[in-house]
Amino acid sequence: MSKEQRVVITGMGALSPIGNNAKTTWENALNGVSGIDEITRLDTSAYKVHLAGELKDFDIEDHIDKKEARRMDRFTQYAVVAAREAVNDARLDINANTADRIGVWIGSGIGGMETFELSHSQLLERGPRRVSPFFVPMLIPDMATGQVSIDLGAKGPNGATVTACATGTNSIGEAFKIIQRGDADAMITGGTEAPITHMAIAGFSASRALTTNDDKETACRPFQEGRDGFVMGEGAGIIVLESLESAKARGAEIYAELVGYGSTGDAYHITAPAPEGEGGSRAMQAAMDDAGIEAKDIQYLNAHGTSTPVGDLTEIQAIKNTFGEAANALKISSTKSMTGHLLGATGGLEAIFSALSIKEGRIAPTIHAVSPDPECDLDIVPNKAEDLDITYAMSNSLGFGGHNAVLVLKKFND
Repeated sequence: MSKEQRVVITGMGALSPIGNNAKTTWENALNGVSGIDEITRLDTSAYKVHLAGELKDFDIEDHIDKKEARRMDRFTQYAVVAAREAVNDARLDINANTADRIGVWIGSGIGGMETFELSHSQLLERGPRRVSPFFVPMLIPDMATGQVSIDLGAKGPNGATVTACATGTNSIGEAFKIIQRGDADAMITGGTEAPITHMAIAGFSASRALTTNDDKETACRPFQEGRDGFVMGEGAGIIVLESLESAKARGAEIYAELVGYGSTGDAYHITAPAPEGEGGSRAMQAAMDDAGIEAKDIQYLNAHGTSTPVGDLTEIQAIKNTFGEAANALKISSTKSMTGHLLGATGGLEAIFSALSIKEGRIAPTIHAVSPDPECDLDIVPNKAEDLDITYAMSNSLGFGGHNAVLVLKKFND
């Protein structure tokens, strides 16, 4: 094999607040459908936060045997379902001849938070002997990767990245490099998260990261005046990455080519971004350098755009500093305006959005755009989808701890 393989996306799977598969999620994103509503999973009467992006009409027993599902935390269940969809979409045959060359790299920002809460209650109320022997394997963030590899029989490179909100993007980037250097023919990769739990909502609320706005039409409004925090979301975004050689050999459909990956650290603060998004700028530039392109070559950017006062403005400043004059022609949208913020899963879902934007020449909008922040003065594709011929798209993910991860995707051209 050559030293540097070209890498393409051949399969997609998603569970999101706006759809229980990738196709529905994408169609609803293009139509500006919001998945944000009142939280139903928890009694939030004692909380200041009452909205989230929950999955809708989703029953895990439609996909996984009840006994098996009970041995997985919700974040792992989501990963298994989305990974099956992605592999089926790619028509990827994992068998005795191919399994060693197909790997899994799926991350989660906080892992089995729900399992931790329930098990801690059992410990306090009923004693240590009542804690399940499945507690640890249900809790640890790498178990999504472990269970997906078991479920699908993929025996290649196997790991998990945990970089807060950059998790999904870092996971895809690392899987990209694994294939590029020839260590696998295909990777099942992305992110998964199930953070709508008592402790997660309470903890993010305590850090003042979540909005306390109870109006679902204005609670998540990236780049708008009056934004006061993000809305929690849940789900999974999983793609199949494959070497071009492998994809062509089996006649696979190709959504887009992955050509660049950048990853940096702010070395600044545990939650706040570095001034003017200095670390994010370096990650964007590193991704473009990896792709061998310049800022003017990129037509669309799927922004991190979480709807926090500092985060949105800092990302806009980072884009301006990185793109220079080219920033004025750039189309930017925050699909979190519809899905909420899926934490470790968000990079996986937004890689899907970016690839489909290229494939179909359409950009999903930033909804709830009614009162623009004058300092966030770039083109955020407000409220309605737009048609655009896209050669290159960028996807940003910026996380607590100063983690910055960026992907560059390209329209596939043999």
